[in-house]
Amino acid sequence: MRRSLSLTAVLTAAAALVAPGVSSAAPAPVTTVAWVQCPAEVAGRGLECGTLQVPLDYREPGGRKIEVMISRLASANPEKRRGILLTNPGGPSPGLSFPADLKSFGLPQGVLDAYDVIGVDPRGMGHSTPATCDLTQEEQFAGSVPPYAVTPADVRERAVEVREIARKCAASSTAYLLPHNTTANIARDLDRVRAALGEPKASFLGYSYGTYLGAVYTTLFPRTTDRVVIDSNLGAGGWDVEGGRMFGRGVEDTFPDFAKWAAAHPEFGLGSTPGQVRAKYFELAARLDRAPVQGLTGPQFRALTFGRLYGTGDAAFAKMAAEWMALDTNTPPPPDDTPIPPGLENLIAGRYYVVCGDSRWPTSVRTYERNVAVDRVRHPMFGAAAANIYPCAFWADPVEQPVRISDRGPRNVLMVQNERDPATPLAGARTTRRAFGDRAAMLTIDQGGHGAYALGGNKCANDEVTAYLLGGQRPAHDLRCAAEAPAPTPARVPLPTIG
Repeated sequence: MRRSLSLTAVLTAAAALVAPGVSSAAPAPVTTVAWVQCPAEVAGRGLECGTLQVPLDYREPGGRKIEVMISRLASANPEKRRGILLTNPGGPSPGLSFPADLKSFGLPQGVLDAYDVIGVDPRGMGHSTPATCDLTQEEQFAGSVPPYAVTPADVRERAVEVREIARKCAASSTAYLLPHNTTANIARDLDRVRAALGEPKASFLGYSYGTYLGAVYTTLFPRTTDRVVIDSNLGAGGWDVEGGRMFGRGVEDTFPDFAKWAAAHPEFGLGSTPGQVRAKYFELAARLDRAPVQGLTGPQFRALTFGRLYGTGDAAFAKMAAEWMALDTNTPPPPDDTPIPPGLENLIAGRYYVVCGDSRWPTSVRTYERNVAVDRVRHPMFGAAAANIYPCAFWADPVEQPVRISDRGPRNVLMVQNERDPATPLAGARTTRRAFGDRAAMLTIDQGGHGAYALGGNKCANDEVTAYLLGGQRPAHDLRCAAEAPAPTPARVPLPTIG
């Protein structure tokens, strides 16, 4: 079967109050990590791997257990080691390889010396007790961000599809996990990992969805979290219905960077001004809505653009410009080297379990029709995708209320945020900043893209974050880093991709 222009890129783009009776502040019981051979996909990368038994339901800590797998990139410098750094790559996605990924991305050697860097496959994902929805290949390829709704009827058609996805999740062999695979419980698992490793406190570095996880973690466990860095921040409500709608705002914020670049590169023929490049986007989308070109539909083209905006710099923009030019001229596209994430069914199913289980989503299809109509006007590039209906509309009600991000606790949170981010825009990050109050300082960076620290970005921001992780010198006030020459960002699978 011939693959469309960027099927894998489309896939990548489309790819928490505490409940009564749940103790979050009590010390976690000391359990043991069983160190095991690492899975094949992370073997040879300098990691140690282990498993840990945690409660399925923290309201019944002595009840049924599930397994969480962790990895450790141990400090090679005992004299400089100060503790552990728990990490999360976003998604929600598996994180077992993330410590090694961070090292390859450029995590400073000083940080690698100061910490054992810990990766975790969150409950339900990867090599932890896995979740499934028995999704078909087509349902997997649809990803976790809805398609662009060209007409109101598209919302109703998508509602039929996601109702079936929700039904299959509820009927799956792992449906017993559904009430319990939440961000709050993943945060509780993290504190179990900390205790099992014998550490009185743990620092945390999380990106995209991992910022919400980190915010929930330090809210539930303020006394056992040390230095917390959260980069590319979701809003205070996490990936709820309003958090999903933020993708529309993010594309509008970020696209001008590409439009300016493309206008300065006439060899791609996309327009000589940023306004003409923007008009080309709508022209191509409308053309593809009428008839696919090279196997790509209009909604897929919009999702492809969304995903490509995660990257910055000449290489990322040139790749997107070449793809647009191929569509515009109906010529062979450039090779697509975007990898299909391994374990795709588990990735998408596990993500639904968390996103839909964290909060209560509107149940009326008409609500999503109205949201799409509003956001198609408010954020015309991608709003009618971001506001479209999720399987969460047909999910069972959460068993506990979402965690309310709190300003109670030490001043130990450093937020890092690009001013122009397609998935987690600055507007959402500001709600998390307000929720943390004096607990946090926010470092904003005059650049686009998704992800900043140690991802080939801004030296000013990298230096500030590294200084905090190593010496605890968190800025006393919010700071802004000026734009620098853009550097290419590494390929990875963040939030939707959120995260």
